[in-house]
Amino acid sequence: MNSWVSRTLAKVIFLAALLCAGSSLAAQPSGSVKSTHGAWSIICDTPAGASAEQCVMMQNVVAEDRPEMGLSVVVLRTADNKAEILRVLAPLGVLLPNGLGLNVDGKDIGRAYFVRCFQDGCYAEVILEKSLLDTLKTGTAATFIIFQTPEEGIGIPVDLKGFADGFAALP
Repeated sequence: MNSWVSRTLAKVIFLAALLCAGSSLAAQPSGSVKSTHGAWSIICDTPAGASAEQCVMMQNVVAEDRPEMGLSVVVLRTADNKAEILRVLAPLGVLLPNGLGLNVDGKDIGRAYFVRCFQDGCYAEVILEKSLLDTLKTGTAATFIIFQTPEEGIGIPVDLKGFADGFAALP
């Protein structure tokens, strides 16, 4: 098993339960854009029942040759500020067992597994550990790979321009 996955799989399963209540903010934030950093936007909102504003860094992307294949890529801090999460919303119909692949600047980073699906799509999420965070901060282009069949991976490009600045500005 890839080290990216093995280090984070147990944490992701644990956090999936903790973050389930906050998933609507990360998927389709209804708040306002506080700032833009390259291809990334910081969006903040105060969810119902929350005492404080919550913010995410987000980018929505679509496969160049498959307009029906879009992703929402979100970075957020947990409410206790003890961890940062990379959460990706993929469309319904993806092949769940293959997970979500990630390449940064042509280097295979590994796969994250989908943890749940709702009406708006399926979520994969991982803890942003230092090595992955550093890779995203210094990279120029990421490609997330979703699968519709075991043989067919669809690469969806994600611009990393502004990722480091946006992450630094994330409250």
